[in-house]
Amino acid sequence: MNAGPPLAIYPAIDLQGGRCVRLRQGRADDATVYSDDPVATAKRWEAEGATHLHVVDLDGAFRGRPVHAGVIGRIAAAVRIPVQTGGGLRTDDDVDRILAAGAARAILGTRACADPDALRRLAARHGERLAVGIDARDGRVQVRGWTETLDLRAADLARTAEACGVRALIYTDTSRDGMLGGVNAAAMDALCAAVTCEVIASGGVSSAEDVRALRALGRANLRGAIVGKALYEGRATLPDLIAAGAEPAGARSS
Repeated sequence: MNAGPPLAIYPAIDLQGGRCVRLRQGRADDATVYSDDPVATAKRWEAEGATHLHVVDLDGAFRGRPVHAGVIGRIAAAVRIPVQTGGGLRTDDDVDRILAAGAARAILGTRACADPDALRRLAARHGERLAVGIDARDGRVQVRGWTETLDLRAADLARTAEACGVRALIYTDTSRDGMLGGVNAAAMDALCAAVTCEVIASGGVSSAEDVRALRALGRANLRGAIVGKALYEGRATLPDLIAAGAEPAGARSS
């Protein structure tokens, strides 16, 4: 196996009603609650070796405005590792507020599709502290908490974002999210091929083998993988996933 560069593993913390939950394919009415204390969850993942966290304000994504800025601020204050976050960041003030709360990186979703001029301005202002989340099903972009599918290809949005100065993309295959069915390596490969900026994979990462499959793509710009349900349900351990993301080319765990 010709592995690409090391992959950072990002444990996901999805916030709904102040609790840590996971949705099945992004459906707000199909949530499993894993913790009433997101801050404790963040500290757990840090203690297990996480070097980054991925936090999503699910209520914010559905309502179109940040709802959990206070919780996110408490998470950022409680850990020593960078926290990237998105969900409902539809205005410049929203982005400023979440970064001021302590997030290391703000993720734009719906707005990135709707307002390229704003995206260009924000990218120039915030640099590496801004990312674009591209959520797609069958290669087509989904917005507003995955409730609306656009006639826009994920690769085209990725190219637009990079042209606007965005330096990092989070690409989620929504059909795989929360299903524990493995990654869509072909779709991830195509997205990485469309741009040169950093890409973080999301959706279906549920085992060390999935991490190895992503690394086997050999894409120099594929730098991270987000893991959620597999961790919360004990299908994989964070140390094992971190090890798979860092092991030398050709190595396989026993």
